[in-house]
Amino acid sequence: MKIFGTISRGIKTPIIKEGDDLASIVCDSVINSTKKANIELQDKDVIAVTEAVVGISQGNYATIDQIAKDVNSKFGNEVVGLVFPILSRNRFSMLLKGIAKGVKKLIIQLSFPSDEVGNSLVDSETFYNSGVNPYSDVFTGDEFNKKFNHPTHTFTGINYIDLFKEYGGENTEIILSNRPETILNYTKNVICADIHSRNRTQNLIKKAGGEKVLTLCDILNKSVDGSGFNSTYGLLGSNKSTEERVKLFPENGQQLVDNIQKMILDRTGKKVEVMIYGDGAFKDPVGGIWELADPIVSPAYTSGLIGTPNELKLKFLSDNKFKDLRGQELIDAMKNEIKHKNSNLKGSMETQGTTPRRYVDLLGSLADLTSGSGDKGTPVVLIQNYFTNYAD
Repeated sequence: MKIFGTISRGIKTPIIKEGDDLASIVCDSVINSTKKANIELQDKDVIAVTEAVVGISQGNYATIDQIAKDVNSKFGNEVVGLVFPILSRNRFSMLLKGIAKGVKKLIIQLSFPSDEVGNSLVDSETFYNSGVNPYSDVFTGDEFNKKFNHPTHTFTGINYIDLFKEYGGENTEIILSNRPETILNYTKNVICADIHSRNRTQNLIKKAGGEKVLTLCDILNKSVDGSGFNSTYGLLGSNKSTEERVKLFPENGQQLVDNIQKMILDRTGKKVEVMIYGDGAFKDPVGGIWELADPIVSPAYTSGLIGTPNELKLKFLSDNKFKDLRGQELIDAMKNEIKHKNSNLKGSMETQGTTPRRYVDLLGSLADLTSGSGDKGTPVVLIQNYFTNYAD
């Protein structure tokens, strides 16, 4: 292990269903796989569990009707605006059906040329050559389709204006504007459907005269008729399960990660760190899509994962402070520099170019890329040597 840096391994598990003892399944799968591969668990290894199987095992689901009932209880039978939903069938099709079912009429306001995570209604080259002003122009869905010759998504080949109109039904109208306040020309009752910019959108609409302005965090933040819920994020982080229901972002994840940590310690004597991960925080360079459609990368993690890296840039040291050294002399000097580095390198030249992101965001991105989102069958990821460095 001393000759390797970070190692990330996808761990195959049984297919996890509602009501399964996920903590035991994770522990058994990790321990059995390491034994078969002749791998030893070490203190500070990281076990990452995808949020999908956490939500599934918890039975954290909600139906279209339950979403509709909660929306109706908060707005009544009124005209409601839905501002800046992301262009995703997996993420938003069932939510849109439920929200539309719970109101008198739904006005959907889309941003353009793309949503907040980079899903495009129209390709950037076509858009920027069109003469459209993204800061002031407003379109109906039909006007936008006509202006851009019925544009389709780069990867899916779908026209999301038509698709969202279909999902919303006859009581749905679509407009396009990048100014959140535009929705107030149609209604003062609003659901801010964006993810990471939701608080800004909500504040702007309220300041401009919005009366009842909620975010998706406020929908299904409590159980409705026995539904699942997420007390912090509501509908944010949900995924399509069937044509009638969604799986919500996991609730009470902290208990799970703490239990797994304790079970591994009891069975192996090693204190590993454990986290739940959703979407990794990275951007696709071809489609321009930012992967993070969950509200956060990790909704729960053990205390040893709090913090950010404090690393030296080896390339910088080699090119500057140790530019005249070679071979073993350079190796020894580099190891000595690492062993005696300052406990807080923020702002120093020796750390420029490193990644000052949180451990859970970095590890969650690594785990998401390792497990994938398809048929790999590895909802658990074992990460080793992450907290070691060149001097260890």
